[in-house]
Formats: sequence, structure tokens, C-alpha cells
Amino acid sequence: MVLGWLLLLVMAVPWGATGAKDCLFCELTDSMNCPGVRMRCGDDEECFIGHGVAPGAGTVTSKGCVQSTKCGREEPVHYMGVTYSLTSTCCYTHMCNGAASPTGSGRAWGHAILVLDALLLRYLL
Repeated sequence: MVLGWLLLLVMAVPWGATGAKDCLFCELTDSMNCPGVRMRCGDDEECFIGHGVAPGAGTVTSKGCVQSTKCGREEPVHYMGVTYSLTSTCCYTHMCNGAASPTGSGRAWGHAILVLDALLLRYLL
């Protein structure tokens, strides 16, 4: 019984709650396809998805790790001779910037629900 509760606690804690985490990295691009490669963030960094806009030039996207103080900030970036205003939207769990919309909390709840289902099935059978 204690082991089941311990397992539930371990699975319910988000991956990123213990310090360094892995995130996806994708260089600044104007392509809608930015799958990324795995990278390790520092202890004071968060995963992010950046969306940049420039009048008359469309949009750009990037993914990676960013200092937590830069989350939600707009910063100028240069791409193909154009200056874009890039906003970094952070998420706070392991590999959370792989989704189209970085929320992070959905993955932790998904793990918790799976564990609860497994525990309920174990006690019902």
C-alpha cells in the first residue's frame, strides 16, 4: 500500500520540478515545421516556444531553453535581414515545448491519472 502511494507521488510531480530539464531546440525559422532536437537546460532556465512577428514579413518560430527572467518578454531578433519582435512563452516541465501550445501541466495530470487508474484497477481486481 505504501509503495503504491509513493509511486503515485513520484508520478504526479512534474519532471521539471527537480531542476535541470530537457527541452526541444529548434533554430529560428519561418517554417511551420519546427520539430526540434533534445537539449538540456540549466537549473535557472525554462523550456520555451518563441513566436516572432514583423509588419509585412510573416512570422518566425523557435524553441529551446531561456533564462526564466525572459519568460513572456518581447525581444528583437534578426532573421533573413528582417527584425522580428519575438515573444518567449515558457513552460515548466520536461519536454513541454514539444506541444503546439506549451502548458506543461497537462502532462503531469496525465501521468497522475494513469497511476490512479492503475491503482484502482489493482484494488478492484
